[in-house]
Amino acid sequence: MEEKFKNISFLEYNSMDELPQPEKNLLQKAIEATTSSYAPYSNFNVGAAVRMGNGDIVTGSNQENAASPSGLCAERVALFYAHHKYPQQPVEAIAIAGSQNGKLTSELTYPCAACVQVMVESQKRGGTPIKIIVGSASKVQVIGSVESLLPFSFSNIPAE
Repeated sequence: MEEKFKNISFLEYNSMDELPQPEKNLLQKAIEATTSSYAPYSNFNVGAAVRMGNGDIVTGSNQENAASPSGLCAERVALFYAHHKYPQQPVEAIAIAGSQNGKLTSELTYPCAACVQVMVESQKRGGTPIKIIVGSASKVQVIGSVESLLPFSFSNIPAE
């Protein structure tokens, strides 16, 4: 038997202002997207912004439904729309932010496992790593690839 390890690394910033401009712009779009969230049950608004390979940005927000779990998370709304609008473009990065009562949350809003699994497939479709930017009122983390969030993912896409 051999014990093996998988490690992750990420960058952590004390504020959005420390981010490089492209990441800062993407996170700002995610924050703006929280305002279009429909979250009457949780009152937890999440926005996501996806930057495509051509530089275009697509946003989405969580959409709840009384018949839970029929709603969708912001990340999946944004990713599915991005792939619909730009089917031949890879996803370069996704930014995620959460808010309550119109204020950015103090804790980071990480994507759920279902959203990360969709990111895994998006990354495989595009053939390049997807950078994940997660922001809050107190800090921002930049994760270099989806594998850092889901190191043992499921895939039916054949390896090239």
